[in-house]
Amino acid sequence: MAERSLYQRLRSNAQVRLSLFCLGILLMVVAVIIGPLPGPGFLIVFPVGLMLCLQNSAWAKRRYVRFKRRHPRYGGWADRVMRRVSAARRRARERIESALDDD
Repeated sequence: MAERSLYQRLRSNAQVRLSLFCLGILLMVVAVIIGPLPGPGFLIVFPVGLMLCLQNSAWAKRRYVRFKRRHPRYGGWADRVMRRVSAARRRARERIESALDDD
């Protein structure tokens, strides 16, 4: 049986997951504060915080799914900025389907 990595073992601890979730919230708040400053700070810090929240909270995942259903265009942008693998698969599948429809 393969041994789990240190990160996987730590994430199984509820206190660590809560700490990572709080760190994600803190990063998103900091991103909003530094947003008006020149440079790409917001576009780097906010997605990192969002990813931490989504990885460590079922509540955050449900809220994100609800947001994406209501605003698919903004949800697509968020997926692109976070470089989510599922979003890349979805875009590739849509390209293939649209190519088949054109034929």
